[in-house]
Amino acid sequence: MKTLYIDCGMGAAGDMLTAALLELLPDPQGAVDALNALGIPGVAYRLEKAEKCGIRGTRVSVLVHGHEEGDRDCGDHHHDHADMGWIRDTAAALAVPEGVRRNVLAVYDLIAAAEAKVHGVPVEAVHFHEVGALDAVADITAVCWLLDRLAPDRIVSSPVHVGSGSVRCTHGILPVPAPATAELLRGVPIYGGEIAGELCTPTGAALLKHFASSFGPMPCMAADAVGYGMGKKDFPRANCVRVLLGESAGGRDTVAVLACNVDDMTAEEIGFATETLLAAGARDVYTAAIGMKKNRPGTLIRVICSPEDKERMARLLFRHTTTIGIRETEMGRYVLDRQLETSETPLGAVRVKKTAGYGVVREKYEYEDLARIAAERELSLAEARALLERNTER
Repeated sequence: MKTLYIDCGMGAAGDMLTAALLELLPDPQGAVDALNALGIPGVAYRLEKAEKCGIRGTRVSVLVHGHEEGDRDCGDHHHDHADMGWIRDTAAALAVPEGVRRNVLAVYDLIAAAEAKVHGVPVEAVHFHEVGALDAVADITAVCWLLDRLAPDRIVSSPVHVGSGSVRCTHGILPVPAPATAELLRGVPIYGGEIAGELCTPTGAALLKHFASSFGPMPCMAADAVGYGMGKKDFPRANCVRVLLGESAGGRDTVAVLACNVDDMTAEEIGFATETLLAAGARDVYTAAIGMKKNRPGTLIRVICSPEDKERMARLLFRHTTTIGIRETEMGRYVLDRQLETSETPLGAVRVKKTAGYGVVREKYEYEDLARIAAERELSLAEARALLERNTER
């Protein structure tokens, strides 16, 4: 599995992520030339080499109407130059693949939602300073475009170092992380430290939140390329984002397990709660019959989810079950790499789940497609599977 690991030991900002990803390509300057041809109005990218604490890397400057601004304005953009309608129109005019455009808008939607919550206004009422908005659109577009070119199967990020202290913004002095950044990083493992200053910007936070599938230690992988994206400021530690791109064959990740016992719910209510949790994104939900206090038969309900989803799952458990307490455990697990491929067969389109790692390779037809073929031809699942295998070259 092609894996991208993002080391956020000194936080993350849009320009730093852009520079780090550029270093993974064989021709960074050619990629910058392509970025400059995307059609962002008034924006020009500039590539230069930089050094932090003896480490050589790349710095990317974004010039807006010939001038360079910061990555963001501390997440405090309640001005009256540009709104989300303007952002969407700008994204619609970009000369990028449709998937890149969707990612750009999804990342900016995260920022707008965070700004709206911080300022207590509807999303459509959030306004951005034009130069700051263009600067952020440039960073977001660059990262989305570069990830589309690199095409990793999985993106994993380290926990995010946000810095400490305070930062001066348009509306005054704010704590680090700035309010919009803190909102964006809800559910993401973060930490402060001895470095005084804002290390993670709203743009960086939104990009990590959108693209990273998990946050934790580096998975077992063979790195083929390493990139260093340098920040503007100097700190006692090298101010950079480091990215590693390589292959992983199976690995480990972390899941949260939530559990509760109930003895006063009907089977229908438990079934509805299970379906609701799965529809909300739980990785798995299962039940087991147990004996409880006063010799009452009961049900153990367990929910497996991503660590960043555990608060949301806990709220759903309280809402849809009668429990008054939920036990929480975080567990490491070994996982195989997974891919879902669609094949055109004489029996129609059929999805095949492929897994590999730790010396194991497996393929399995998706149940829904097997069930469709079985129903259409009045076959059992086993007969439908055998028919597919006879009619498909795999």
